[in-house]
Amino acid sequence: MRPVTDLPRRGRAPSMARDQRRAQIIEVAQELFARQGYHHVSMDDIADRAEVSKPVLYRHFPGKLELYLDVVEHRGEALVAAIDEALATNPTEGRAVVRAVVRAYVEFVEKAGDTFSLLFESDVTRDAEVRRRVERASVSAAESVCRGLRELAGMTPEQAELLSTALVGMARVAATARYRSGAVPVDEAVELVTGLAWRGVAGFVADRTADDRTADDRTADDGARVPPSA
Repeated sequence: MRPVTDLPRRGRAPSMARDQRRAQIIEVAQELFARQGYHHVSMDDIADRAEVSKPVLYRHFPGKLELYLDVVEHRGEALVAAIDEALATNPTEGRAVVRAVVRAYVEFVEKAGDTFSLLFESDVTRDAEVRRRVERASVSAAESVCRGLRELAGMTPEQAELLSTALVGMARVAATARYRSGAVPVDEAVELVTGLAWRGVAGFVADRTADDRTADDRTADDGARVPPSA
């Protein structure tokens, strides 16, 4: 990790409205937390980097944990917005749903840069509230996939929830690995991960289709039988 003092300094912060100042502090803290980790950044570091006095900083945030929670909330909202946008076209075909979620994760990490670690690699998840906020975005994504799986494969809610969580986890891990290596272009990564994930999901869809066809054939056979004469 680079020490905080090695980060590029910002110019003197101009006078701002309260909401603007709060947003500026969150942006600065986000950068510091992402690069250094929660435990290696102090409120002094944040005040110095934001070019504000500590009294001003504490007027907005009573402590470092509260500031960190707001930073995580900010990143989580951005991820949920990306997922909602990806699913806004209401894809109904199973592969399209999987692709939309995978692309949302890959593109979110690409745009977020190092700040994605605040959601996916937080070093403060022993705190229950931090863990809840960190996991909120992934839970939201899993719920979207869960609905699709139940409709496509006729799974129980519990089965669909488990598999959707696995799919979201795959998308998250693949997105972070692709970002760190930089070796695979975004579009190629999306198709690779979608292909892997969909092959698994498609097996459940195929099984359900086969079961439905078998049931239909049995019904047809029963209907075609000539009843015995009295």
